[in-house]
Formats: sequence, C-alpha cells, structure tokens
Amino acid sequence: MPVVAVLGAQWGDEGKGRIVDLLAAKAKLVVRAGGGTNAGHTVINHLGTFKLHLVPAGIFDPNVLNVIGPGTVIDPAALLEEIASLRAAGIDTSNLMISERAHVVMPYHFQLDGLEESSRGANEIGTTRRGIGPTYVDKAARIGIRMGDLLHEETLLSRMTSVLEQKNKVLTRLYNAPADTAIHDTYLRYLDYGRQLEPFIRPIHPILQEALRQDQPILIEGNQGALLDVDHGTFPYVTSTATGSAGACQGAGLPPTALNGVVGIYKAYATRVGAGPFPTELHDATGESIRQVGQEFGTTTGRPRRVGWFDAVAARYAAEINGISTIALTKLDVLDDVETIRICTGYRFNDTQIDTLPSSVALLGKVEPIYEDYPGWMTPTRDARSIDDLPEAAQRYVRRISQLVGARLGLVSVGPSREQVIVLQTIF
Repeated sequence: MPVVAVLGAQWGDEGKGRIVDLLAAKAKLVVRAGGGTNAGHTVINHLGTFKLHLVPAGIFDPNVLNVIGPGTVIDPAALLEEIASLRAAGIDTSNLMISERAHVVMPYHFQLDGLEESSRGANEIGTTRRGIGPTYVDKAARIGIRMGDLLHEETLLSRMTSVLEQKNKVLTRLYNAPADTAIHDTYLRYLDYGRQLEPFIRPIHPILQEALRQDQPILIEGNQGALLDVDHGTFPYVTSTATGSAGACQGAGLPPTALNGVVGIYKAYATRVGAGPFPTELHDATGESIRQVGQEFGTTTGRPRRVGWFDAVAARYAAEINGISTIALTKLDVLDDVETIRICTGYRFNDTQIDTLPSSVALLGKVEPIYEDYPGWMTPTRDARSIDDLPEAAQRYVRRISQLVGARLGLVSVGPSREQVIVLQTIF
C-alpha cells in the first residue's frame, strides 16, 4: 500500500504545495488532510503560478484524483472562488472531490475568531481570523455543520436554526457585538453554496478503500507544520488540528497501517508567522535579507514571516514525533549570499543544556541557542540539478542537517520551479 504523507516539519510555510505538485506525478490520489483557508500553498509549474488555499496541490495533473478530506474545514465561498480561478486559468477541476464529512466555516465563525483574538490583547496567538479555530471548536462540541448537510434542506435548516440562536447569544451578550445575519438569509446562502458544490461532494471512504485494494499510490497533503500541532506543538501558539502524520491519516480517512513513508519538509532556515517562541529568530540585517530574498510573506495573509536560523532541536523533535523517513529541504538557494550560516544544535538555559523541545513555551522563550557555524558558499545554486552540482559548502550544510534531524535526504530545492528540485531518493 504505497501511501506517503507530506508534512510541514517546522512552523508551516515550508513549501508543501510545490513538493506535492512535484510528487503528484506519481500518485493516483492526493488527499488534503486538515486545516482550511488559513493554510496557503504557492505552486509554480509549467501552467503558471497558483496560490491554493483549499484545493490539493495535485489538481494540475488531470490523471490525479484530488480529495478535500473529512479533517478539513471549508469556507464554501472561498472554495468556489478558488475553483473559479483555476478554471479561468484553464485547469480542469473535474478531478476534485469534497468529503461530505468535512465541516463548514460559517459567518459566525469569522466573527468569533476576530473577537476572541482581539480579546486576548497582548496575548494574541496570531490567528488568521478566517474562522478556522471556532469551526474546529464546534466540531469538537458536536454542533458543527458538515458539507453533506448543505445538500439536505431540512437537515441544514434544523441544524442552523439551533446553532445560530446559540451563537447570536454569545455574540451579543458576551462580546456586545452585532448578531449574525438573519437565519433565513444565511440558510438560503449556504443552501446555494451546497447546490453549486454538489457535483464535488460525495462519500470518499469507498473510493479510498478501493484505491488501497488496487495498491494505487496515495499522497496525503498535510497542513501547517508539525510545530503547530495542537498536541505536540508550541501550545498555545498552535493551530486547531493535529498536523502530524497521525493526524494526516485521521484527517484523510486512511488507516495508519497503510502509511509507509513520511516526507518532512524543512526550509534551509526557519520561519514563523504569528506569535510564539522562536529561539533562533533573527532581528538583524541578515534576517531581513533572508526575508526579502526568500519572499517570506504569507500566501494567505501577506504578513511578513519571522525569520531565523535552522533549528535542529525542533527539527529532530518533529521527525521523531511523526516518523519522518525522508527530508525535503527547500529554499537552499535563498542562502546563496549569506557569508556565515548557523545551525542550532541545542539550547542552553542557565547552566543546563537542553537537547529536545521543551513543552513549556515560557522556557522555550528563555533558552539560548547553541550554534554550529558553517561558511556560506557565496555562489548561485539555482542551476544545480544534482547534489554534486552544489558547492562543497552547500553539500556539507545539507548533509549536516540530515544527520542532525536523523532522516535521509530525499529532495533539495534550489528554486521555485519543478526543474529546480534535486531528487536524491525515490519517494514512491
């Protein structure tokens, strides 16, 4: 059963979309496992440049079935807009499917997301305010609305009536905010979303099971990054889902026993969006240069990303938690003009050395990184097509990362296009 999960192994934004786009050529199914419009992928291929938020990055291959899995949460308006933009670019979306079990982001989720974040004041988490967290809260509270509900008028009206009454009380009494739009208007709008998306919504379990029986290669597309996992990340500065390999199986609707490979995607440096501890963060000209050269601005929000050196402590932790077997290292070329490059190999707090990621964000915010310094290669790498084409200093750097993380080096990207990915290991 050739099932491979592709996970972000840092704080997100590692380049999952372009790696999935590359690997999808050998897959029959690509399944998006979790998250919503808070996750964005930029994909550059022979068809153009695309910014995806909900649609799996295998959509560009007409021979690949793309599934938005049951673990995702969907803003129907945003999805319809994304589908329309793909069609306008000449992309066939008939190979897209949406799980009827995926939950729906409702208007009150947007309101609550913004109000809850603002109420935190100086303790803001850094949410995208796209309603994702509140939608997962309702899912756990068993009052959520699912994509399949949009196809059944009576079910949708019944569920929306009870939930909207409750949410309006929270908005008006707790936050002194205007109530959500009238139930009737919201009901009609979401019923129309259901009609437009009906060709895509279906049970995916039988399709996935048939693919497993036929031994078809399946790619699970993860969301965000391992260090934003709600259980194992830098809590509370995390997302609302399990972003690791176990969560990927759960969110895709595939058994963990089917998984036979986990690709962890790491940038050649580190970035983070929003609040939370970031031990290797750079606040100097080097950090700003990396940000500009790497175009480190959020695909979804446009926010500048925080930039730092590669953190091997956090990277190894992510690999161990998720069983990462293969590393895909992205954006190596961004470091082409950096004279001295650092890797964090441990933390120091007072007189104690710490070799794994602490669970306490208070402690993580106080540690001092222990660095190894490496000379930069100071020459372009964007034309490299094999590992031997890289300068010796770059080869030493990527191999040291592989050694510190404890996983084989499988892919190294030196630019945004498919052709600029050096393949060292066959993934499927």
